Amino acid sequence: MNKDIEQTTVLCGANAYEQKYYFNEMYSGLPESIKEELRIICVLFTQEIGGMFSIVFDKEGNVEIVTDAAEEDILYDEIGSGLLVAEVRRHKQDLFESLRMYYRAVILKEDISALIEEEEN
Repeated sequence: MNKDIEQTTVLCGANAYEQKYYFNEMYSGLPESIKEELRIICVLFTQEIGGMFSIVFDKEGNVEIVTDAAEEDILYDEIGSGLLVAEVRRHKQDLFESLRMYYRAVILKEDISALIEEEEN
């Protein structure tokens, strides 16, 4: 899922090649338990599949998962990547919905009561 860089904001990510994890300090207001859960998701994904894994917000605040691999990486499991992304989305649906609400309320400064009402409908 490729998007222009201006249209997404990286929340966090991991890189199997450099064995590094990144968390965008712009979201430092998130609870520590959420930050830790995000770190676990990212790191475990790259340990199992390889490549690079990011959780990003699009310009509307939707949470997206982006994976990529170096062109020369013959060990990257593209099929496994798709399957694991689907599994993460399914199992972490509530987390991603909460992150979407956080982004819309805190970053986009949308009216929280309108967001709650929207969710109830």
